[in-house]
Amino acid sequence: MENNTQVTVFVFSGLTDNDKLIPFLFTFFLMVYLVTILGNIGLVILVLVASNLHTPMYYFLSCLSAVDVFYSTSITPKLLSDLPSLRKTISFNGCAIQFFFFAGLAGTEVFLLSTMSYDRFIAICHPLHYVSIMTKSKCFSLVSLSFSMGFFQSVVHTSCLFNLQFCGSNLIEHFYCDVTPILRLSCSKTLLCNMLAILSVGCFCFYSLSTILVSYVFIFTTILRIKSSEGQQKAFSTCSSHLMCTGVLFVSVFITYLRSPSSALDKKDKVASVFYSVITPMLNPLIYSLRNQEVKKAIMQARHNILHVFRIL
Repeated sequence: MENNTQVTVFVFSGLTDNDKLIPFLFTFFLMVYLVTILGNIGLVILVLVASNLHTPMYYFLSCLSAVDVFYSTSITPKLLSDLPSLRKTISFNGCAIQFFFFAGLAGTEVFLLSTMSYDRFIAICHPLHYVSIMTKSKCFSLVSLSFSMGFFQSVVHTSCLFNLQFCGSNLIEHFYCDVTPILRLSCSKTLLCNMLAILSVGCFCFYSLSTILVSYVFIFTTILRIKSSEGQQKAFSTCSSHLMCTGVLFVSVFITYLRSPSSALDKKDKVASVFYSVITPMLNPLIYSLRNQEVKKAIMQARHNILHVFRIL
């Protein structure tokens, strides 16, 4: 029989039941988190101090890195503290706060990726008008719109989800507060929240993917018209990093969310969740640092300046 008392504490099932894997997983996720924080903050600082990176493309990239810092922080520290714990608990309000920031920052990241594809479209297809189109005020407006839309949908989801009644089991079959496993615990009617989650993820992904695909159709068409192979290679290199980051995020999101809400969360779903919630924020600065010549030059210049300062001291 179900208890009619509202649940005040949730318990996570966790990432694994195998105790032998816990030391390895703890070390691995700790290293990933440290690389994520250092890599993204380092990229933000690099964009601020390197004059050759004061362009709209790197402004959007620095905003993406800032989002990734908080996005990862909303999940990974709690995951690390829960791994060695026998009882992985979170308060009702704590769960709501975690879900709010996770959903808001995830939505913001999706919009930022589509904004970055629009920026590449203007840069490659309309290079002569790039400076006049991508002004500082327009870049700021696009970033503000990304944050506004991301957190607007988060407010709607959080309000719907945590106004439901939870009077039965409090075991969340996951390692963080996500919409699908929480909905399964509710003793209220969840049809509205289920439909809202499916429509939101579907509409956000459709809008973002449509923007990205349309932009890159025009981009590739323009690149193929370039007669110089060196020019083509340079144009492709400015897009490849963005395409890789976008592909990693959307594939893992589709695996997790575009499925029946009633189906049980299995190991594959948890692995996909780990990928887009923990691994992806680490990959973004690494991909852009390793594949972008301007970022490499800025890193080498920064390294040279730091060594020069140490020699003087």
